[in-house]
Amino acid sequence: MLYEINLPFVKTDFAEYKSGDELFLSGVIYTARDAAHRKIYELIAQGKPLPFDLKNQVIYYTGPTPAPPGKPIGSAGPTTSDRMDLFTPKLLDLGLTAVIGKGPRSAEVKASFIKNQALYLSAIGGAGALLAQAVVSAEVIAFPELGTKAVHRLTVKDFPVTLIYDIHGGDVYARG
Repeated sequence: MLYEINLPFVKTDFAEYKSGDELFLSGVIYTARDAAHRKIYELIAQGKPLPFDLKNQVIYYTGPTPAPPGKPIGSAGPTTSDRMDLFTPKLLDLGLTAVIGKGPRSAEVKASFIKNQALYLSAIGGAGALLAQAVVSAEVIAFPELGTKAVHRLTVKDFPVTLIYDIHGGDVYARG
């Protein structure tokens, strides 16, 4: 199925989504790769405020390249998701609704998606320039010292993703 989604997600809708569905996201998503995840995890451990409220949000595992003239962002392709496996269960426990990346996740992380009724989405690897066309605006909101790996707030319009792990245990990778 194909769904056009206005973010934030409405979790009660998740029951109808099945792995393999195509979603076109419009609204706000946040970027964070492994270095930003480490910093977020440290803030959580120290009981300090986070750069954005995780509840009902989407994190995209990307480090966008600098914006060319007239564009809000440069190329923004997904990075390999299992690099965030150490951090993902805690972030899902704190209310994160979905993540976007590429590649399979560990059994523990997959179980955490089901436990938290959250979604694992995939963007097309190697299509960063095409994906960037769905970005309407971009703003660095945390950890600017990380350069392109800083946390960005992106406003997207019809950002294309595939649902990999649904809340029922469906798994595109397991189906082959």
